[in-house]
Amino acid sequence: MSSSNASQTMKPNTAAKRLGVYLPATPEEFQNSTVTRAQLEELETNPPQWLSELRRNGPHPRPVVAGRLNISIAGLARGGVTDPLTTEEINALRDEPPAWLERERQIQAQVRAEDERVAERDLKAAKKAARLEQGRSK
Repeated sequence: MSSSNASQTMKPNTAAKRLGVYLPATPEEFQNSTVTRAQLEELETNPPQWLSELRRNGPHPRPVVAGRLNISIAGLARGGVTDPLTTEEINALRDEPPAWLERERQIQAQVRAEDERVAERDLKAAKKAARLEQGRSK
């Protein structure tokens, strides 16, 4: 059933997500075809002009917009941003951040700090457990 010559394919939506681009902004040929892993790898290593242009100027999908603004995707929704944004629009928000963006950045900073605290706590617990286990095996 699975031969070494068979290529795994993915839907255009999946390929667009992996490339970090907004599918409706891609060429129609890309939107209407399946993409093999080899083709995806080729697009990543040698991006065509349309892909470079989309990555540079957008419109960008929500995960990319959220990342560039240093907030979560949920934060975008809470801020009322539901449509893809261009690089120019993202830069305008960065230059003069509205109150909702400042608030979401603070929330994101708190979430990251809590994630770091929990990871540090878990690391300490794992080290302690390893020391106890080492002591038992002597």
